[in-house]
Amino acid sequence: MSTQTDTRPPEVFADLRGRRAVVTGSSTGIGRAIALELARGGAGVLVHAAHNIEAARVTAEEVRSLGVWSEVVIADLSDAASRDKFIERAWKCWDGVDIWINNAGADLLTTPAAKADYAEKLRILFELDVAASVLISKNVGTRMRTNGRGVIINIGWDQADRGMEGDSGELFAASKNAIMGFTRSLAVSLAPEVRVNCVSPGWIRTKWGENASEEWQSRVLEETPLKRWGTPEDIANTTRFLVSDEASFLTGQVVNVNGGVVR
Repeated sequence: MSTQTDTRPPEVFADLRGRRAVVTGSSTGIGRAIALELARGGAGVLVHAAHNIEAARVTAEEVRSLGVWSEVVIADLSDAASRDKFIERAWKCWDGVDIWINNAGADLLTTPAAKADYAEKLRILFELDVAASVLISKNVGTRMRTNGRGVIINIGWDQADRGMEGDSGELFAASKNAIMGFTRSLAVSLAPEVRVNCVSPGWIRTKWGENASEEWQSRVLEETPLKRWGTPEDIANTTRFLVSDEASFLTGQVVNVNGGVVR
């Protein structure tokens, strides 16, 4: 039996070294956590924000501190011209993209949009969460398929297909069900070269959750079998797995990351 020490580096689970990733809406919150987790896996990350350039720069600097490339792009994805320029710039940064995360979405809870009427909120959601994600995915997916490989991740909502009371529940169910269904169909269209999956967060402690009332804090713990809020890092960890080679037989899936909520 050989006693020679094996000096090979250990294999890294969900190794993303050499991959080129774009994460929309990655200046803060879940998008920021995803950008950092992909960077920990070794991927270079293009950081995107609609307006918050300072926060985006901070995220990019944190990504670079992990030893990988990063750059910031500011673009309004609800605007067709801005969206197309963003995709072109992203593609030219590396002459291609391996991983695309459609995380950007409208915040109707903690921004001035919270005061908009029902019809206006619906318009905002469908312009950004639905139309932008669909059209970006079609554009990027076609390019990836031509290159022979790629992974797209969309963001859903775990309660979209079972319902939640109130205006917000109705509006987000309408938009996120659209994205979840689109993900399943696009996965079939782009197979076998490109995989497309959807991560559906449950109760995640982002800006709204941090300031939620005691009633909501209690409701979250009561509804969640694991008895805690989820974190942006919980979503990021799942996303890193789904874009890695370890998930190479997963496409067209909607993965709930919600602490076991089933009703």
